Amino acid sequence: MSTIILIFIIFLGGAILTFLASALKGILKEVLFLASVFVPVVLFFTNISIGQTFSFQAAGFAFQWGITPLSYVFALIVAGLGLMAAIYAVSAMRNKENTGFFYFNYILTIMSMLGILFSRDLVSFFIFWEIMTWSSYLMVVYQGKDVQTVGIKYFIFSAVGAYAMLMAIVVVYSLTGSMMIDSLVQSFPGFSFDMQLLIPILLLIGFGVKSAMMPLHVWAPGAYSHAPMAYSSIFSGALSKMGIYGMVIVMVSLISHIPEGHWFREVIAWLGGITAVMGTLWAIKQDDAKKLLAYSSIGQLGYIIVGVGIGTPLAMMSGLFLAVMHALFKGTLFMVVGAIERQTGTSNLTEVTGLIRKMPWTFLASLFSIIALAGIPPLGGFIGKWMLYESLIVSDHYLLVIVIFFSSTAAFLYCYKFLFGFFLGQEETEWSHVKEAPAMMVVPMLILAVSTFVLGVFPGLILNPINEAMQTLGYANTQGHLWEMSVIFNEWGNQVAMQPIVYTIIGIFLFFLTFLTIKGYKETRYVTTKDISSSGEVPKEHENLTFSMNFMQPFFRAVEPLMRRQIDKYYNGFANGMEALFDFTRRIYTGNGQTYAMYVVIFVVLLLLLKTPFSDN
Repeated sequence: MSTIILIFIIFLGGAILTFLASALKGILKEVLFLASVFVPVVLFFTNISIGQTFSFQAAGFAFQWGITPLSYVFALIVAGLGLMAAIYAVSAMRNKENTGFFYFNYILTIMSMLGILFSRDLVSFFIFWEIMTWSSYLMVVYQGKDVQTVGIKYFIFSAVGAYAMLMAIVVVYSLTGSMMIDSLVQSFPGFSFDMQLLIPILLLIGFGVKSAMMPLHVWAPGAYSHAPMAYSSIFSGALSKMGIYGMVIVMVSLISHIPEGHWFREVIAWLGGITAVMGTLWAIKQDDAKKLLAYSSIGQLGYIIVGVGIGTPLAMMSGLFLAVMHALFKGTLFMVVGAIERQTGTSNLTEVTGLIRKMPWTFLASLFSIIALAGIPPLGGFIGKWMLYESLIVSDHYLLVIVIFFSSTAAFLYCYKFLFGFFLGQEETEWSHVKEAPAMMVVPMLILAVSTFVLGVFPGLILNPINEAMQTLGYANTQGHLWEMSVIFNEWGNQVAMQPIVYTIIGIFLFFLTFLTIKGYKETRYVTTKDISSSGEVPKEHENLTFSMNFMQPFFRAVEPLMRRQIDKYYNGFANGMEALFDFTRRIYTGNGQTYAMYVVIFVVLLLLLKTPFSDN
């Protein structure tokens, strides 16, 4: 039996068994859940090789599943983050209602994402895409009736994207007579110009929805923030990458064959830039950490879209590298919020603070992730953003450099807000009872967080697979020349320029630490976190202390024109119009048989009246 088939059988069987075991008490369902994720992931890492395929015939179509270098990179995200989040979910969901329902949809989501990446034909791709959409929709509405509106919004946008994708598939089949993705790529240069425009646009609508690209992003803030945090970590970290994966295929394999393809690239790149800026601005404004991370996810996905849109070797490499990094640090941060909410009962940044002593390991995980998100060396986020800046400058996209730099700089505000709000404020007696999250929640967070550091110091660990993936897409081998073009890499993908900088910073830090310790030893005293507001000084009686909130209001006033929800207004207007149409239709279709009989009589009478003049002639 093919290992690919075995993986899907274990996923599907495990999902069903876990759901059936939901009524049982004890750890049986948790063991089944972990085994249903762990075993297929281990099989993937140990038995699946690039180039391996499995083909069969069904319903008159040829199906083919396999793994390519590109899909392997994204499968690393799905398998790695999926396993870590599954371990986290066991503890996070313990004693919650409908855990069997949660486990069932979680397993289906992981299975469907790997199915998308394994699919070499459009039918399989679309089927797994729909399974992913339905399972994620059910997780969005997992909390109950209070989130039905959020779920409906996500479902509508997903349906629009799915129908656009289905239309593209039908058009491709009518033109080629084949459902194979390779056949589409090979035949695409021979299509008419109209079809060369229509097919990529339809596909990009579908992929743009899942990657939360503006203006198709409206569903994302509510969906990411209302799904259980154990699921939001893969929702934002992995599921959004399915849209990026499809976008890479379209941009490289299809649009590159269009004479006017550079305009496509410019449009997608600028949509990514706008997504980065607007997502960042809205993240700054949030007081709830879930909403903050949701908007932050939109902004970070914008960087990836810019890299994919520009499409130069360095830009594409930066986009794919940032996709991996985003999965790591954003998956970790959603877990952090879930852990804090579990221990304190709230995720509001204005309600809980001073948790650094209470939850030190959670703080450490969030610290690594925030540094990576902010693009500070030596963590991996810096590598991706540096390559992105280089690629934009080399390709003469100077205005886009300014846009991305503004977004990246503004992101420091919500990074500070998140870290200080939860951990570095004054300790409150109200939270004196708070303890560290359980080990099964902390360990996955730390593994993912440390990975951001490892990939920052040794980016070649992931740049090598990315390089192989890019070669299959038609790019030249970048290992020999592209990394040397970037001032921070040597040929092995290690940071070069950063090493003396890091050593210098460490030396300066140790010097000042030693100097200040020796000089001020006699004047030192024990400082608690309550002294943060006065910087460790003892205020004198005549010195007034003030406490302020909303200290970023001047910034918001400056960018207010950018933050008006014009897109939401249009979508809401369209939704209200459709609701009025449905209400009118409901008045006509009452379900009353006598009313329908009256409609038939009226129709016949009108038909006779309209027909009579013609019969006389």
